[in-house]
Amino acid sequence: MNRHPSALFLTEHLRSKIGSARKLCVAFSGGLDSTVLLAGLAQLRDNQVPDLRLRALHVHHGLSPFADGWAIHCHDFCQLRNIGLSVIKVQVNARDGGIEAAARAARYQAFSTQLEEGEVLLTAQHLNDQCETFLLALKRGSGPAGLSAMSANSMGLGYRLMRPLLDLSRDQLEEYADQHQLTWIEDDSNCDARFDRNFLRLDILPSLYARWPHFAQSTARSASLCAEQESLLDELLSESLTALTDEQGSLSVVGMGSFSAARRSALLRRWLAGREAKMPSREQLQRIWDEVALSREDAQAQLQLGSFVVRRYRQRLYLLPQYSSLKDQVISWDPADKLLLPDALGVLSVSAIRDAGDESCVIRQPRAGETITVRFHASGMIEKVGRDRARQAKKLWSELGVPPWQRDRIPLVYYNEQLIAAPGWFITRQALAENNEGQWRLLWSGCSIK
Repeated sequence: MNRHPSALFLTEHLRSKIGSARKLCVAFSGGLDSTVLLAGLAQLRDNQVPDLRLRALHVHHGLSPFADGWAIHCHDFCQLRNIGLSVIKVQVNARDGGIEAAARAARYQAFSTQLEEGEVLLTAQHLNDQCETFLLALKRGSGPAGLSAMSANSMGLGYRLMRPLLDLSRDQLEEYADQHQLTWIEDDSNCDARFDRNFLRLDILPSLYARWPHFAQSTARSASLCAEQESLLDELLSESLTALTDEQGSLSVVGMGSFSAARRSALLRRWLAGREAKMPSREQLQRIWDEVALSREDAQAQLQLGSFVVRRYRQRLYLLPQYSSLKDQVISWDPADKLLLPDALGVLSVSAIRDAGDESCVIRQPRAGETITVRFHASGMIEKVGRDRARQAKKLWSELGVPPWQRDRIPLVYYNEQLIAAPGWFITRQALAENNEGQWRLLWSGCSIK
């Protein structure tokens, strides 16, 4: 490894790492690492790759009294090098996994909203950061996926993420910064050993590096080997996962039943990862199988994973968002206007009947004294058109194959207290016209349920 990162060395290194990418956006904190990265890319643009489009994003967390000054420093640095800079202010919710994790989540969420189409995000983590990440994963008891640490090139939140400095040490970056008289921000929180990463950096790793000078390179190699193992497992399990997953993304419980516990857990992890769910612990994985997959059909068992919920219906596992309860909502509706439904459930409207042969969701117009409301819960007996007798609401939904979590999210049209229709699903006997009564077609658009 080059111990003297000259301007030529760094620019050549960066050129090889970015490959054909030409729209780059650097996550620029103003610290040493991102300062060296941004300065090196500016040199690459000015001296070798004139078509390189380069800009920077600075996230203002507001956690330090010096935060405003840091934003000014970043602005001046970028202006001097003809680099566009956007400063994004975010709110950090420290209750969600601690302040370190919350600040990181806020940063990456901000990046996802600010990147332009085709733009690649570059972050400045280096070899020592990789070592710290590996040890933190080890502390958590992570398996090969967690011990893979950080990838040099990945996709996250819908954009491409590159870390071109991962195989350079902090000493190399400091040497480059000193040679080129760069100034950078020293975050006061970096000296607080209460944070796990700082504890490793300040109290543990200096002794390890002194004893074993190549310790960071060794842990990076272990992380790379773990990543290779995960990649191989992805390849070997891909065919099974595809066969077990249907078009809605649900996973077959019956198909998983014949597998060993180890293979089942590996498939569950990949199923969840493919839907961007928070990776479960070993205990949570076991609970998904024991408490959800193997629960009684009528138990409606579920397990929360971050902002998602794992549920089962008819021998299949589903990963779902946490839905708001609409069970008690009653919305008055004048069909002269379209009705925007709550919780992004689409739009209800009525239209004239132009094709006499199409009777889908055709209902009579309300009679004198009948008011129209839209609700999201039905109980008691329902006289569905096309059936010879009334059925309990729960049994009717089951016959129609509607999962329990969707039943209180389907708009139900009532005339006074009488259920008339569930658009797209059924109309009731009370919706049929008598004596040439006026009719209209009920439409539910803009929702993917069904």
